[in-house]
Amino acid sequence: MRPTSERADWDLSPREAAQRQRELAGQVVTTDRFSAIRRIAGIDAGFPDDGQTTRVAIVVMSYPALEQVDEVVIEQPTSFPYVPGLLSFREVPAMLTALARLARTPDVILCDGHGRAHPRRFGSACHLGLLSGIPTIGVGKSRLCGSFDEPGIERGAWSPLLHNEEVIGAVVRTRRKVSPVFVSCGHGVSLDSAIDLVLDCAPRFRLPEPIRGADRLASARGAT
Repeated sequence: MRPTSERADWDLSPREAAQRQRELAGQVVTTDRFSAIRRIAGIDAGFPDDGQTTRVAIVVMSYPALEQVDEVVIEQPTSFPYVPGLLSFREVPAMLTALARLARTPDVILCDGHGRAHPRRFGSACHLGLLSGIPTIGVGKSRLCGSFDEPGIERGAWSPLLHNEEVIGAVVRTRRKVSPVFVSCGHGVSLDSAIDLVLDCAPRFRLPEPIRGADRLASARGAT
């Protein structure tokens, strides 16, 4: 996928940002816009210094072997306040900076957060995918919105996540009898493919390996 021509405008009030999400949500593609996947990344954002700094870590792994081939950690000043539902305006500017510093561009990115599983159908995974042009998947550790029936206990079981009678994601069991994760389309990936890729990337643990790698990298940098 090519990057969108949409201008990334971060100088917005919370009300303007919410309206911007509604507008951009209509541009999100929820069908597969990738071919062969050779590299898959995990990306994670945190906010040290009482939120004054945004730290983003990216780990790129080969696919399907899941061997690390690249990594980046960046920090930059946080430019948007914390407002529930508007996290992408706080995270994505630094995520784009980090992506630009990778030596090896991933074919798909797994975001530690939500995509279409968002009240306005435009979480950080959607925002990042739309602006970067790289297919993205949201992988949330907890539910942001919606309702669901508990999936079966076996690995690979899943149930639809519903909000206002719309399927906005899937509640996926990546490990037997372990709490599920909340998978949703970001941009350029269908929900079926998103579920398959998350399961492929989580052979042993609850979270996909690229996201686990990004979490570890961010934590290690924070401890220095």
